Amino acid sequence: MRSTQSRQGQVSTVLARRLGGELLRLRDAAGRTQQQAAESINATGTKIVKMERGWVPMRDPDIRVLCEFYGLDDRKAVGRLLELAKLDRERRKAKGWWRDSLATGGMAEYAAMEDIASQIRNWQTSLVPGLFQTPEYTRALGVSEGSWDDPDDIERMVQVKQMRKERLLGERPLRLYAVVWEAALRQQVGGPDVMRAQLERLLELAELPNVRLQVLPFRAGAHPCIGGPFSIISFAEDEALDVVQSDTVTGMTWVENEMESNTYSVLFDRTARLGLAPRDSLTLIDSLRKGM
Repeated sequence: MRSTQSRQGQVSTVLARRLGGELLRLRDAAGRTQQQAAESINATGTKIVKMERGWVPMRDPDIRVLCEFYGLDDRKAVGRLLELAKLDRERRKAKGWWRDSLATGGMAEYAAMEDIASQIRNWQTSLVPGLFQTPEYTRALGVSEGSWDDPDDIERMVQVKQMRKERLLGERPLRLYAVVWEAALRQQVGGPDVMRAQLERLLELAELPNVRLQVLPFRAGAHPCIGGPFSIISFAEDEALDVVQSDTVTGMTWVENEMESNTYSVLFDRTARLGLAPRDSLTLIDSLRKGM
């Protein structure tokens, strides 16, 4: 797992780090040095360092030459690396709304990934998923955090959340599959009035054809995802592997390799099978709403 990194204005992205990690693995397996790799593409050793750490977008010719130099002759494997590079270049050039918003650092990277994703599977333990939050709920979270120097920053955070919700609508709506622990629905963030409106919003969004919402009830007991919340982000392209974003107390981390992301998918599916069916989940949410 790695968090968003930067060096002298160069942004290290999730996709570029994954691609760089693949190239590093190939170089090590081939027994080549960074200087030898650099000479194969007529570059400096510094460029190889930047490529392997995901600090720069990568050119297809460089990737092809390096793959040949490392002895990788599997056309499908090379094609997968080229597709990763293409996706990363497109995302770096994207002029999304998050560029001029309060979404900085890890949140900006997440918003960019969310904007090009085709599906997100989200597991939440203590909060309503961000794409479902009402402005009042988000504002209450910001106030409770207590770390904002400027109250206006809270309002900008609210705006960011509301702008992200547009992905659930429009011509290319995001498919969202959310499994939420019952505790997140009972915790009265902002008080009963705010929470009642939030539960009503959940009921409304759950009716969208691209949204699947399940509740994991208390009675389910111990479960595979008890460790904490995360999101599995999937893309439409066949060669684009899933990436996983996991929340921590101090920020967010990314899972950037196929084996680990597959593990998260398995855990999510197992936990979802312990949850209530979508219709029963809505019945529970409605009963909680009425009791607020």
